[in-house]
Amino acid sequence: MRRTLFEIFGYSVSSFWTMAFLGFVAAFFILRRGLERRGYDGRLAYDITLWAYVGGWVGARLFVIPTGWQYFVESPILFLLSGSGWVWYGGVIGGAVAVWMWARRNDLPILAIADLCAPALAVGLGIGRIGCQLAGDGDYGIASDLPWAMAYPDGVVPTLERVHPTPVYEMIACFAIAAYLWRLPPTKNPLGYQIGMYLALSGLIRFLIEFVRRNPDWLLGLTTAQWMSIGSAAFGVYLIRRAREPWPDSETFAMVSPPESETPAEPFF
Repeated sequence: MRRTLFEIFGYSVSSFWTMAFLGFVAAFFILRRGLERRGYDGRLAYDITLWAYVGGWVGARLFVIPTGWQYFVESPILFLLSGSGWVWYGGVIGGAVAVWMWARRNDLPILAIADLCAPALAVGLGIGRIGCQLAGDGDYGIASDLPWAMAYPDGVVPTLERVHPTPVYEMIACFAIAAYLWRLPPTKNPLGYQIGMYLALSGLIRFLIEFVRRNPDWLLGLTTAQWMSIGSAAFGVYLIRRAREPWPDSETFAMVSPPESETPAEPFF
């Protein structure tokens, strides 16, 4: 655990924010490479990442308001600009809405953009969970006596009790999902299949991890994140079942010429 990675010119560099930044950078490179694999112009990754970042920031902050309503009422601006309290699902929804607006504005098929973003989302969250683990920001789990259980004595939300390192669980799952999605043939799956698989798999993983996380129950014995996970998985299954449309050609995106032949999956970078 290392809340502060290092200091430079008297300023502390937070491990959480460093990993969050690296998550966006990695997602950008994966998205750009994904565009290029399909013969599209990789420069679109700049616009998509920017819109996802802004929308994700807004969504992550808005979704945390119900959990900190008292603090929000006392000082709305300070609460929204605080460095703590970020909701992943809020960020995904906010980012998705922003990217949808961008795609609609440019007359681009949103399902194609979503499929391209799927492995990038998984890697971005996986790297972000490294930041949660290093910072000990309260994303850890309930008490455990398993060999890999650990305490977070110097965390943002400290505990001396040995608990499930749930950020590590989710990190491993995210990287596994990203690797699976990346290795799917670039041109053989219909539109919506890849994002559907991401939503279904990530929803299932988060649903299971919540049983050992320290989040309180919200409804019918399930946490808020579990209900969101059920919705994510259900929507993912729906997208998979209805995925029939072929991928758009390069002219739809006003892109570079498509590759002469399909090539096997390549490394992320």
